Amino acid sequence: MAEADGDSVPMSAETAGGSVMANFLGVNRGVDSEALPGISGRWSVKGASRGTTSIDLSACKSVELSDNEVHSMVHVQASSSSGIGSEAMMSQPQGSEAERTTSPASTANQAASKDGGKMQQAPDSNSSRQPYVPCKVCGDRASGYHYGVTSCEGCKGFFRRSIQKQIEYRCLRDGTCQVIRLNRNRCQYCRFKKCLAVGMSRDSVRYGRVPKRSKSQEDQSVSSTDSSQDQSALESRQLAIYDVILSISQAHHAHCAVTDDKIKSIPRKTATLLQMNKLQIPEGRSVFTQEELERQKMLMWQQLATLVTPSIHSVVEFSKRVPSFSDLSQDDQLILIKTGFFEIWLTRMARMFNRNDNVLLFDDGSLIAREELDIVYNPAFMTSMFELSAGFTMLSLNDTEVGLFTGIILATADRQGLSDPQGVERIQDRLIEALRLQVSRNHSTEENLFAAIIMKLPELRTLGSQHNEMLRWYRSRWQQVELPPLFAEIFDIPKSAEDAQSS
Repeated sequence: MAEADGDSVPMSAETAGGSVMANFLGVNRGVDSEALPGISGRWSVKGASRGTTSIDLSACKSVELSDNEVHSMVHVQASSSSGIGSEAMMSQPQGSEAERTTSPASTANQAASKDGGKMQQAPDSNSSRQPYVPCKVCGDRASGYHYGVTSCEGCKGFFRRSIQKQIEYRCLRDGTCQVIRLNRNRCQYCRFKKCLAVGMSRDSVRYGRVPKRSKSQEDQSVSSTDSSQDQSALESRQLAIYDVILSISQAHHAHCAVTDDKIKSIPRKTATLLQMNKLQIPEGRSVFTQEELERQKMLMWQQLATLVTPSIHSVVEFSKRVPSFSDLSQDDQLILIKTGFFEIWLTRMARMFNRNDNVLLFDDGSLIAREELDIVYNPAFMTSMFELSAGFTMLSLNDTEVGLFTGIILATADRQGLSDPQGVERIQDRLIEALRLQVSRNHSTEENLFAAIIMKLPELRTLGSQHNEMLRWYRSRWQQVELPPLFAEIFDIPKSAEDAQSS
């Protein structure tokens, strides 16, 4: 492959078609439920080690799980202790007895009274004394504040079961099913997404009846509200953005080895690259000769390549699950992955740079000391990497926000050689909007955080270009080292004399 300055990597259809990367992109595209014969009207719910349970429903597509308010759900598994019970699955009204009834009785109970010899009617649940405050999710009568919003008993119970049992729902339609009282049990995916869209959160613990003031305000604000509002353009757009957040959240958790939960279980090895390669400065000398230094540099880089290669696999798999990414041509997909990989890898690994100990920790527990990285690259470049990593870590982003940001890096429309930059830009615009929404919800008091995140993009771009320039030295010495094929391809390292001549 031809070497390019900066982050440009010229690609050709012939090159893409026969590459290791192309083979990765050519599999596991995901399943379009509507393309499968006989699957229409089926709903799948996955549970840990229990296979897949399908139930006849008339809706559903695919669900991923969202940010920190449903963080426990992103691992796509059901609680091992309880499994997936019928209460979360059956196409019957769920929740309390109040939900299993329809609307309050329309006929009034008559109470006899001796007052003036007249019969007095008992107050009706729909009377003016009890204003109708709708559930934010389905429009049924709200019973109070549950998980941060006014909601009915049914939606309260549904949301509670969803986050406790860690259920993954799927929508076999387009993910925009209407959620109203009469059909709220039809598509659990869209119902759960609606719960999140209106603001339900496991971290919101305000419960109780709706106060009179709120009832009055709600009554005035929703007096003209009906089910048609569910179809408004604004709500549809917001729900579409939540779809992006859900998709990216699950993709990131499934295909990133350094999420918050996974980092906690990483073993800590003591050996560094020098020790793993058993290269030590000979006794009686304090420095390496130039030849020894170059040999050591190549061997350490080879070891580094082995440690980085699993991340290439994970970024490729992550990219396949970025909404609309697979709609791009394979050539464009390859260009975006190759030119964006180092920036994505550095973003993911930011929290693994330990400035106190001056080491970089990998997900298998391997350590690389700062002085070793100085040899593999150079001290100035490594100073920039450590500083950027420290600055990014200080932003305190959660895993979903990191996933959205890496998606934005992936969908950079000005990479050289793209045939459809407009299509790439549309993907990035949706991801930016999703990140903006996510940050506003999770960091409402940090007004400048979103801008600070976006400002990291040019810093990463600069480091990516510098890294590509430093690879020239290794490309010219490709015969001295054996690299994993995927690593060699992602960074355009020749694997044969023919490759070297064309670069």
